[in-house]
Amino acid sequence: MQATLARLTQAFSNSNIKWSSIFVAAVFLFAVILGLSLGAVQLPIWNIVTGSADSLETTIFTQIRAPRVFLAAAVGASLAGAGAVLQGLFRNPLADPGLIGVSGGAALGAVAVIVLGAWLNVPPELAIYTMPVAAVFGALVVTGVLYLFANRFGQFRIVTVLLVGIAINALSSVGIGLFQYASDDAQLRTLIFWMMGSFGRAQWMTALPCIAMMILATLALVGRAEALDKLQLGEAEAFHLGVDVISIKRQVVLLSAICVGAGVAVAGIIGFVGLVVPHIARFTLGVAHRPLILGSALLGATLMVSADLLARTAVLPAEIPVGLVTSALGAPFFLWLITKVTPR
Repeated sequence: MQATLARLTQAFSNSNIKWSSIFVAAVFLFAVILGLSLGAVQLPIWNIVTGSADSLETTIFTQIRAPRVFLAAAVGASLAGAGAVLQGLFRNPLADPGLIGVSGGAALGAVAVIVLGAWLNVPPELAIYTMPVAAVFGALVVTGVLYLFANRFGQFRIVTVLLVGIAINALSSVGIGLFQYASDDAQLRTLIFWMMGSFGRAQWMTALPCIAMMILATLALVGRAEALDKLQLGEAEAFHLGVDVISIKRQVVLLSAICVGAGVAVAGIIGFVGLVVPHIARFTLGVAHRPLILGSALLGATLMVSADLLARTAVLPAEIPVGLVTSALGAPFFLWLITKVTPR
């Protein structure tokens, strides 16, 4: 009787996850269609698909709207997927991709290019790549520093990663502040708007390499789902179950750094997505990491596409930085979350 009840419970749980996944995927597709259709110029998607749209509509769709929407989806998916993994790795519901300092390092690299770009004498055909390359380079430098400090005593310690991440974020803030002080009015406006997060400069030439990096890194994180499930039992237990604990920690931190660094490179700093979305996914998909990471990625993509749609349509013809929208949505949820996880 107990075995039958357990099988029925497992079947119901699997069915619930299946239908929840289908619902999340449907909402994502709906958000993408809305994102491609709505904006300063309304685009009839059916006419685009059938080829009956005029040349102006086709140009807006292919060169402006499509790269922006798909870039927003990729950034949202990578930030949310990285957030779900880091919360599992740290076993902390308040962990966030920016916690390890990668966002700060990527932002510092991009800000340096914004302020010092005129002195670099980069050829015009390569100029559009300078900020993404600098941001990714900054993320990789931070990741290297994390490795050096975390391995200093022969073990990859999560506590050390967190503490070094806090220090790196503080140092990055100092560097960004100095560049703000040294910038002129035009550079300052660009710098501030970029730091609030925006997809306004999305174009295929810069978006496609970063999208590829984010998708591959997120899929690689999905491949570590089983090891992350075992880590929830504790490091000693996971080791006895065949998990190379040190290696998994390194891989997860590196892949998360790639996700965050590539996202910051093309969109700026966008907060709360990696913190909020994994919790919403847990409510609907459970705590097993494979459906959790995939579900978080879909929900993150949906949230980011929707937030970007709101940012560019709320005050036409102006545009709100998308980071303000995600913060406005995520901050109340964060406060509610603190009341749930803080001991009384």
